[in-house]
Amino acid sequence: MDRNEDSRELEREIERATRLASGVTDQTTYQRLIQFIEELRQGLRQRLAARRSRDATRARAHELWEQHGRPVGRDLEFWLQAERELRGDEND
Repeated sequence: MDRNEDSRELEREIERATRLASGVTDQTTYQRLIQFIEELRQGLRQRLAARRSRDATRARAHELWEQHGRPVGRDLEFWLQAERELRGDEND
């Protein structure tokens, strides 16, 4: 299962738990479901943030690679440089 599918599965779980919570009358069970839903949402936010970070790193690494004449075998170097730049590490 790829990362996009993982995110979609989390979205489906959130929808299912929300529907379930809407029919629950017991306050304790309802509160536990709400807490579970919030944990799922937090996990989804983290995955989406990680994906945005990877996408930004990939794009910047590609720019660096092109700027340096598209050399073979230096992909890790450009990836790490892109990560440093995006983190704002100026001393590296």
